[in-house]
Amino acid sequence: MATGSFRLILCCVFVIIISESSAQTCDNEKGNFTINSTYHKNLNTLLSSFSSYKHINYGFYNISYGENPDKVYAIGLCRGDQTQDQCLSCLNDSRVSLAQNCPNQKEAITWPGECMLRYSNRSIFGVLETRPELWFVASRNITGSVDRFNEALQNLMENLTGEAALGDSRRKYATGDASAPEFQTIYGYVQCTPDLSSNLCTRCLSEAISSIPYCCKGLTVGNVVKPSCRIRFDPYLYYGPTVKIDPDAPPPLLQQPPSSPPGTSNTSRTIIAITVPVASVVLVLSLICICLRVRNANIKRFESIREDDDKDEITVAESLQLNFDTIQVATNDFSDSNKLGQGGFGAVYKGQLSNGQVIAVKRLSTESCQGEMEFKNEVLLVAKLQHRNLVRLLGFCLEGKERLLVYEFVPNKSLDYFIFNPTKKAQLDWERRYQIIRGIARGMVYLHEDSRLRIIHRDLKASNILLDEEMNPKISDFGMARLVVDQTQGNTSRIVGTYGYMAPEYAAFGQFSTKSDVFSFGVLVLEIISGQKINGVGHGEHVENLLSFTWRNWRGGTATKIVDPTLKGSQNEIMRCIHVGLLCVQENADARPTMASILLMLNSYSLSLPRPLEPAFFMDSRTRSLSDIQSSEYNSREIRTSESTNKSTQESVNEASITELYPR
Repeated sequence: MATGSFRLILCCVFVIIISESSAQTCDNEKGNFTINSTYHKNLNTLLSSFSSYKHINYGFYNISYGENPDKVYAIGLCRGDQTQDQCLSCLNDSRVSLAQNCPNQKEAITWPGECMLRYSNRSIFGVLETRPELWFVASRNITGSVDRFNEALQNLMENLTGEAALGDSRRKYATGDASAPEFQTIYGYVQCTPDLSSNLCTRCLSEAISSIPYCCKGLTVGNVVKPSCRIRFDPYLYYGPTVKIDPDAPPPLLQQPPSSPPGTSNTSRTIIAITVPVASVVLVLSLICICLRVRNANIKRFESIREDDDKDEITVAESLQLNFDTIQVATNDFSDSNKLGQGGFGAVYKGQLSNGQVIAVKRLSTESCQGEMEFKNEVLLVAKLQHRNLVRLLGFCLEGKERLLVYEFVPNKSLDYFIFNPTKKAQLDWERRYQIIRGIARGMVYLHEDSRLRIIHRDLKASNILLDEEMNPKISDFGMARLVVDQTQGNTSRIVGTYGYMAPEYAAFGQFSTKSDVFSFGVLVLEIISGQKINGVGHGEHVENLLSFTWRNWRGGTATKIVDPTLKGSQNEIMRCIHVGLLCVQENADARPTMASILLMLNSYSLSLPRPLEPAFFMDSRTRSLSDIQSSEYNSREIRTSESTNKSTQESVNEASITELYPR
């Protein structure tokens, strides 16, 4: 690694000037142990056992030792250019360093230059963990064109991500270089803990890459480390040739340090030969008795779990509850001058709390029963979600007939405010639109797979994508979202969402799944690229829906007609995004990719994309006619703008925003 001092930034906050070799965190929130306790002894046994695994020559150790509640789990990972001796030396130095600096924490992690060592009292194998995140940067400014440097860096990191994610369970690692302006060369490497799947590795690295504009803007050196992955770039070559591993060697299994010396006596073998069969018979009889008792106990246990979940939700809700007077003062008594938007479920106001924090307040209509359902849904769901591409719920108020949701204020309004406006769309060049597409994809991957809940949004559209100061996207409005547990799909007789964004199986039969969100994402991608709304491309009598327009031109070899004429950017990227969009809107839900696969497609150009099938052109003969739908929309009185929380008053109400359909 390059020597020198680095600025360490933890959770986007400046901490201290240190050398990279001292980067580590000791987590007091996960508990502490006492010296010479069982946990302490297990930890020492585990961390001193790395050298006993002579067969591991690929730099990855996943080891556990002991029994619960004192069981210890550890992961050791070395950079791919490290020999076995170099790797063990780095891990042993890390073990000594952690013992000195984290003397009694049950969970700790260190990132010296060439390896990573972490341990915990909980299972950490195969689990994507992106926090804490540490940044190392050096004060070396870019010479020449910053935009060209950033473009070269972005392409390099994305290509390396695709290569590393395709590695096996022994190594997910890639290095490479790229040419930059002023005869500069960028050297980069990316690495994941290889116990992650390809999709999880891609997600971790993509999130690390997305931190580069924040940690390393205008700099030629950057290093972002997370528990599950790591990236680095530098103008100097700091890594050596990748150490080759035997392609025929078996993948690693979970290792257990030896608890006793190898070899046993003949007497021991005799005792074992006698006791094992007897113990087996006793065990079988015991299991039969236990199964009969557990069978009855499961019902009671299920009820107990339900009660515990309810208590958790009540606890979450109580911790976020705000006083009505506080919000009333913050919004100047909900004055019209602070009004950001008006929809069928109420209005959105800008406000400022006494501590100076700017907020957006959704004040739900007191007449809407559905508004109350939406209110409870958003509080319980959104309060549990934390991601940079999701709007953050700060609190709520339930007082009398008043139901208020308080969000972070996102200043740049919603995506539809820009892309459908002939003048304002010019503010979103291709680089920004591509950033928005990938940010939305990251947020959806979190909802579908990475959060502890599986969330199906059901109303993903341009007006529900808010843009922050840097035009980064934030998914909003979870009033229609559904939580699914231990399943990937569900059915409903109450169909809500936005006509045109709804997948055909959902609009026709009430079948919703993560793939129905994928359909909505595909429509959104095509809208972002074309600058056209889903419900009409063209003018006068020659109006065509966006999906059929896109498919016709894609099949006819005239895909450039799909692209917004104001866009000037990489044609390869634009065409690839159109391809991904068409894969998302295929009529057969099973043929659509998952959001994790989509993110991989967007981040890696080394992957070949399958040929898309014909998309679903709105609803076919199996569903009601358009006039029936429009009549239902009018009569249901459920037409609204999905509060893009900070939506401008200049935006019109989208009359197709909420559609109550009833499947046959």
